[in-house]
Amino acid sequence: MVVMNLAEAIGSGLDDALSNDDRVVLLGEDVGRNGGVFRVSSGLQERHGENRVIDTPVAESGIVGTAVGLAIGGMRPIVEIQFMGFSYPAFDQIASHVARMRNRSRHRFTVPMVIRLPYGGGIGAAEHHSESNEAIYVNTPGLKVVVPSTPYDAKGLLTSAVADPDPVIFLEPIRLYRAVKEEVPGEPFDVPIGQARIIQAGEDVTIITYGAMTKECRAAAQQLDTEGVSAEVIDVRTLVPLDVETLVTSVTKTGRAVVVNEAARTGGYAAEIVAQLQHEVLFSLEAPVERVTGWDTVFPLKKTESYYLPSVARIVAAARTTLEA
Repeated sequence: MVVMNLAEAIGSGLDDALSNDDRVVLLGEDVGRNGGVFRVSSGLQERHGENRVIDTPVAESGIVGTAVGLAIGGMRPIVEIQFMGFSYPAFDQIASHVARMRNRSRHRFTVPMVIRLPYGGGIGAAEHHSESNEAIYVNTPGLKVVVPSTPYDAKGLLTSAVADPDPVIFLEPIRLYRAVKEEVPGEPFDVPIGQARIIQAGEDVTIITYGAMTKECRAAAQQLDTEGVSAEVIDVRTLVPLDVETLVTSVTKTGRAVVVNEAARTGGYAAEIVAQLQHEVLFSLEAPVERVTGWDTVFPLKKTESYYLPSVARIVAAARTTLEA
């Protein structure tokens, strides 16, 4: 076991993938010589060579388009886009080719590739560097969408994503890159895609979240505990496919739920989770499901981003609302 932060765990997973499978290549802007904008791939080009860890031009559509050809040709490309907000020029490639190739070719061709997208606010950057528009990828059939929130999950889920026969969007919460450390196996291991994780067991209310919001939800659960409220906290880990069974089991037990995401409220992924719960456990609910989200605005500048991001106080207030209903 090695103590790692989330960035180091992803780097370790990339190193394992490159070491253990000659088909794996890593490509993106500055991923080689500079080790990526967040230094996640530091040292990998020196270890594996310029033909395996490839610095590309600043051309996101070209990067993803090249990876599509590599994947169809039998390779296992891993693409890094520097920020989620920079992925929009590549969205035509992702939606029109990456996600559709298996269906379009009637299963003759697959696109086994991973697209890594650092995302989310809380680092004092501006709009294109802080966005959480994961819903556009969730709403694109043919993609799996994964969001780790711990170093252990980051390495294990990346291993599963690289091995998957279909394309995976791998969302990396920027704020957590160096925010937490834990013991992670030095050897390769996998965390199955499609399984949620119960962070904390509880009896009175279920708090459901993913990515960087796990930190706020844990803190909210601790505050609720001082008030005599037992909160169960669940990290879904995978947005597509969603582990509905774990959520249903928890909310059936507690009868109350709060769903948290930092993306904008309208059309955000929290709304999909709420819809699933209303359909599956309507008659077990003791109160309407509450949502705590970002606002329907462009992500703000540094001085006001704390007002945009869901806070511990807002999550606690939402939990209290379900308990008072």
